[in-house]
Amino acid sequence: MKNENRSKDKMHLRHSSVLRWSHLRLKSTLTTAYLPTIYALSTPPGTKSAIAVVRISGAHSKYIYHQITRSRLDPIPRKALLRSLYEPGKNNLLDKALTLFFDSPKTFTGEDLLELHLHGGKAVVNSVLRSIGSLNDRKRGIDIRYALPGEFSQRAFQNGKFDLTEIEGIRVLIDAETETQRRCALSSFNGENKERFALWRQQIVDSIAQLTAIIDFGEDTEIDDIENIFQGTKSDMVQLQREIRQFIKKIDKSSILQSGIRVVLIGPPNAGKSSLVNSISNEDISIISRKPGTTRDAVEVSIDVNGYKVSICDTAGIRSRSTDDIELLGIEKARKKSKQCDLCLLIVDPQNKPFINEDLKQVINTPEFEDKEIVIIVNKKDLLKNDLELKLVLDQVERELRRKHPVLAVSCLTQNGIEELIEKLTDIFQRLSETTDDSDPILVSQRVREILHSDVLYGIEEFFEFAGENGDVVMASESLRHAAEGIGKITGDSVGIEEVLGVVFANFCVGK
Repeated sequence: MKNENRSKDKMHLRHSSVLRWSHLRLKSTLTTAYLPTIYALSTPPGTKSAIAVVRISGAHSKYIYHQITRSRLDPIPRKALLRSLYEPGKNNLLDKALTLFFDSPKTFTGEDLLELHLHGGKAVVNSVLRSIGSLNDRKRGIDIRYALPGEFSQRAFQNGKFDLTEIEGIRVLIDAETETQRRCALSSFNGENKERFALWRQQIVDSIAQLTAIIDFGEDTEIDDIENIFQGTKSDMVQLQREIRQFIKKIDKSSILQSGIRVVLIGPPNAGKSSLVNSISNEDISIISRKPGTTRDAVEVSIDVNGYKVSICDTAGIRSRSTDDIELLGIEKARKKSKQCDLCLLIVDPQNKPFINEDLKQVINTPEFEDKEIVIIVNKKDLLKNDLELKLVLDQVERELRRKHPVLAVSCLTQNGIEELIEKLTDIFQRLSETTDDSDPILVSQRVREILHSDVLYGIEEFFEFAGENGDVVMASESLRHAAEGIGKITGDSVGIEEVLGVVFANFCVGK
């Protein structure tokens, strides 16, 4: 009776497996032919520009072309044509535009795609958009509407032109503000992550196939052969687990490039913190005054330093003698900001002794600063008489801190030493974000990070639990199936379209 139940369990598992994988194959043939034709302005709205691009995608793209150009001939695919655009049904000339038509399926969306390169005036753009929208006529089966955020990319995903990793790579590439962010985005945009995830998924599926063979034919197989299969599968999964963990470490390390490296400036009042912020950013960000205590709040701004996104924070001067309640609140905020940063720049005024006051020493000597990057910057270098006097100041700063930190001297007034400081900061930024190998950092979405942890790694770890001594082959196989489906969630191969819309496409701009 037990053997009969066991056989039924195996048949059920095989049947559910077939259904599951056939479901994935069905999804790969999904098309968007039944969906409305969509249109949108793909260049930034609300601004006057030389050119504005209107993008149209769907089965009625040719119909729209004929109606607004009054041309009886079909557009020639992939050939730029200059055409006059008219308001449908009227003799009202809207614009003379460059038209580009791309025929399905060799387009970004997989559908017929029409682009109108208009003059960028707001009135021109609005009149063309209104004219396209007026062609919507559901009674005649002509369904045309304005696109939702990210809907062009969504159509591309639905038609198998990109997987979700490539789609998210497009968004990261569009949002890239610095050179390092651009380089990081390319790993997803070029399909490198897609290939990596596909390889992982195939390795897991191969292991599932090995375990399925044990389930199906275990009773007719030698015990030693079963053990060899089991050990081989465990060895493969150990290697894969190590590879996935290394990948997660790499993306965690690289994430600092997306959010920005947090740099905070601390020091006594009037040491030149605000001047240094302005010198590094080459902008007038902070108010500069000879009066101590001018900066009352934390002034934070994002800047680009040699291709790195840096969130730099100017804080109130740290001193205990102040009786100003607002300044004291600013000092407390400076303490908190300094503990949250990736890099702390401690500014020293060589005219005031001690160079590092007791309040600053208390901040630097807290446990939060034990592993924190700190650079000492001696400002007002121009007030020192010679190199010997500068060396005495630098030596005294090191003695007062009792800890070894990089020390640089600059003059915000003459800009002497600022270039060397920026080079030093760039080296630190590279070290903060560098990975163990020589490859470029990788940026992925929070969605991908969570799935790697909660589905893929979880499934593999659960596999090891069931694959121990006297292991449960059936449950071990199901655990690996959970991991494989996790990778499917990342790429979009094993989830319904509705499930990913809100997560992946919500932050896309309209027209992309």
